[in-house]
Amino acid sequence: MKARHSGWLVLLLFAAAFSTVQLSGCPPCEGEGEGEGERDYREDMRDFVQGIAAYARAADADFIVVPQNGEPLLTLNGTAAGQPHAAYIAAIDGQGREDLFYGFDNDNVATPAAERNPMLAMLDLAENHGVEALVTDYCSTQSYVDNSYAWNASHGFISLAANHRDLDNIPPYPAVPYNVHAGDVTTLAEARNFLYVLDPGGFASRAAYLAALANTNYDLLIIDLFHDEAALTPQELAQLKTKSNGGTRLVLCYMSIGEAESYRYYWRSAWRPGDPAWLRTQNPDWPGNYKVRYWDPEWQSIIYGGPDAYLDRILAVGFDGVYLDIIDAYEYFE
Repeated sequence: MKARHSGWLVLLLFAAAFSTVQLSGCPPCEGEGEGEGERDYREDMRDFVQGIAAYARAADADFIVVPQNGEPLLTLNGTAAGQPHAAYIAAIDGQGREDLFYGFDNDNVATPAAERNPMLAMLDLAENHGVEALVTDYCSTQSYVDNSYAWNASHGFISLAANHRDLDNIPPYPAVPYNVHAGDVTTLAEARNFLYVLDPGGFASRAAYLAALANTNYDLLIIDLFHDEAALTPQELAQLKTKSNGGTRLVLCYMSIGEAESYRYYWRSAWRPGDPAWLRTQNPDWPGNYKVRYWDPEWQSIIYGGPDAYLDRILAVGFDGVYLDIIDAYEYFE
């Protein structure tokens, strides 16, 4: 699990002589791109997401795809004034964004306008093109929580004010979800609120975790496929698709596609950076998470395309869609 912010920068397209220059705020690039030719790392990520969407919808036509962060991919030049990338926008149903109003620099601190406004403009663009914006702010002071929900609602975004960045609990405030209702939710456009829980370690047991989720009235749940390394069953997932008040809801599965995680079922103990060739350096902010050449066919085959692939496992359990993380991995390689 990684709660991230992209460090929103409008990235310039460098001439070939500068293609390996390290960008401010990025980990050392270690010559990434050398021997690859002149790659368009943003288009590589768009292609990856589009491939995931096409594959999943061949099995389930209504499967929902929501990338988190990386919203510059929505346009050709990465700004809200740019031309929308039609194929990418057509492939996704939502656009997730962390730290829009609170949490960019520090949790429970308002995001500076210089960072907020470009993100806000891109999310408005997404909404104008039929892509639902899902915002996770990180704040706990009650007035900040109230502000977060009100400001997001004023733009038509659905949002969560998470009081723990580890996303390991059900926020205690407000006591009932913002915009709660008892109606059925069968599409992302019908959702008025959501709950995002990735680390179930704070719950007493698997049963307690699932019961706590089932007992909420959120329209949309974003959760992990696994609890203590054991995948949820179709029966367990089916129980989560009904709100406590009786209405149906959607359940999306978190899946990181821009980094490999050493605690996932696919990890091999012999793997080291450079072996396999697509595995790169460890993320210094998240031990156990490694940069990957996400355009590499071998890495992509781990994510989707076979019975043991991550997405295929998600589909088999019966999730309504995926919430894709580390979409902004292109920043590392640029």
